[in-house]
Amino acid sequence: MSFKKFLRGPIPWIIAALLIVGIAFSFFMTPQFRPVQTDVGMQMIEDGRVQQAKIVDGEQRVDLVLTEADEEFGQRVQFYYVAPRGEAVIDAIDAADPEGGYIDEVPQGNWLLSMLGLLLPVLLLVGLFYFFMTRMAGGNRGVMQFGKSKAQLITKDMPQVKFSDVAGADEAVEELGEIKEFLQDPSKFQAVGARIPKGVLLYGPPGTGKTLLARAVAGEAGVPFYSISGSDFVEMFVGVGASRVRDLFEQAKQNAPAIIFVDEIDAVGRHRGAGLGGGHDEREQTLNQLLVEMDGFDVKTNVILIAATNRPDILDPALLRPGRFDRQIGVDAPDMKGRATILRVHAKGKPIAEGVDLDVLARKTPGFTGADLANVLNEAALLTARNNATQITDAALDEAVDRVMAGPQRRTRVMNDKERLITAYHEGGHALAAAAMRHSDPVTKVTILPRGRALGYTMVLPVNDKYSVTRNELLDQLTYAMGGRVAEEIVFHDPTTGAGNDIEKATGIARKMVTEYGMTSAIGAVKLGSAQGEQFFGRDTGSARDFSDTLSEAVDREIRGLIEQAHTEAWQVLNTNRDVLDRLAAELLERETLDHLALEEIFADVQKLPERPQWLSHPDRPVSDRPPIELPVSQHVDEAVEPDVESEASA
Repeated sequence: MSFKKFLRGPIPWIIAALLIVGIAFSFFMTPQFRPVQTDVGMQMIEDGRVQQAKIVDGEQRVDLVLTEADEEFGQRVQFYYVAPRGEAVIDAIDAADPEGGYIDEVPQGNWLLSMLGLLLPVLLLVGLFYFFMTRMAGGNRGVMQFGKSKAQLITKDMPQVKFSDVAGADEAVEELGEIKEFLQDPSKFQAVGARIPKGVLLYGPPGTGKTLLARAVAGEAGVPFYSISGSDFVEMFVGVGASRVRDLFEQAKQNAPAIIFVDEIDAVGRHRGAGLGGGHDEREQTLNQLLVEMDGFDVKTNVILIAATNRPDILDPALLRPGRFDRQIGVDAPDMKGRATILRVHAKGKPIAEGVDLDVLARKTPGFTGADLANVLNEAALLTARNNATQITDAALDEAVDRVMAGPQRRTRVMNDKERLITAYHEGGHALAAAAMRHSDPVTKVTILPRGRALGYTMVLPVNDKYSVTRNELLDQLTYAMGGRVAEEIVFHDPTTGAGNDIEKATGIARKMVTEYGMTSAIGAVKLGSAQGEQFFGRDTGSARDFSDTLSEAVDREIRGLIEQAHTEAWQVLNTNRDVLDRLAAELLERETLDHLALEEIFADVQKLPERPQWLSHPDRPVSDRPPIELPVSQHVDEAVEPDVESEASA
């Protein structure tokens, strides 16, 4: 901590107060006298026990120093007298004629003590006020510095992140690289009439590398880079957020060309008028000032604003229009090639064992973001160190994937034989239902080892990355989800609570099929919303349900129908392949975990569910004479099997 910051803190005030009090006590405090009754003091004077006496007229007090210490009162005593007895006290002291004499003193008011008594409480209050105000202002800042920006300035001396350190987001790197070129050589773009973009919005799921991309721009651009969070603008004091926005852009304009990065901009950029505070709350005034700074009367500023959010749907439309955020870049979860590149970036400096293929690991982790992949390699390194090994092996990487997806293994949770048997049939029901479906992804792992909150889990992995899902694939997911409950009903005739998570997921899929995807003929292609959904997204707390009670009942019937259909299909599959289910459960009880090779051997004789009838969105319309185009079937790749986003757990 620097000397200036030390002076701004509360410690100097505390030290000064202690020094003042110490000096006052050391210089101005008189020796302590024990009070006695007036008659007792007079008796001591008459007995000749007094060595020195002092009369304080203004206070009508007598201080006595005795020749010998009294057993009860000590050597210094004092007593008070009333005015009529003043002459008697003086005569008694004159008659006793103490050896040290006596002093007749008129007290003088000590101006220094009086001033200290008045100023000391004031100084302490000022010090406390200063301390709390600096804390609320965000650290060791001046009392009147509330409106100053708290943005961090990234300089060339700080560790730099380059575009070479960013993988799996090639399109975003290309777009941001163009901004870097504009800042370094604007003449190339100005020659063809291009203008610098005012703002760039990075949006996408959490963990996809939005903040890392912004740091890479800072490392590549070579211009001043101001980084701040959206929540840093909003304070409890009115006008502070708008003042900080003005101060931030003023600093950037003075050092232009410059880049401002606002992380989690949704904290300040939500829809105006969405909350109960109307249009005059602090957050909305901050947003208004941000809109003015981005595209106000001053059009010559050479400042670029880069913002990041994972909720672009709740941002104010005025913030998203061209002229403010001219460029909106989606940063999604990487594909298989991007995952492999990300794994290689994070594998640098780690002792990867010979024979480990990161491309295979990339195929095992569909849906993983960059943060997830970094966590996988970090968990694998931690497991390697825990086992006192020197190289990261495939086994450590597989365990790390399981830990990231389902949590650490619960070795202390010991199940009895009955629970293990139920769990084996439950997970076997999931796996067998998925294997018997014609549009389901291959089953990659089944285990009855407790992990996280689950007693066991079944993992399904798509061979290739998917960006859309067909109706038959969703129906297969429903059947796969109901497989565990149906297995319990068929084998034990007594279902357990382990299917709670399965039912919740199945209901969610069925509801989306009915209300969002238009995949039922009774409802049709109608998007149904709700007041609760609108309120969640922060747009309008007063919106009403936009469909009738009759349609609501139809929606409930369709959802229940889809669940019942999935239950029936799962029952049909498990009954038809009961011998396979028993063999699978026995293998799980013996080995606890089965990989894709063991599962392929067990499922070799599984009878597939027949194809479903052709679905018609409008049954009253005639079927097309032309048959549907056959879609290519993805080939199974042995190396591409392991955990996935779609995992079912019996919790």
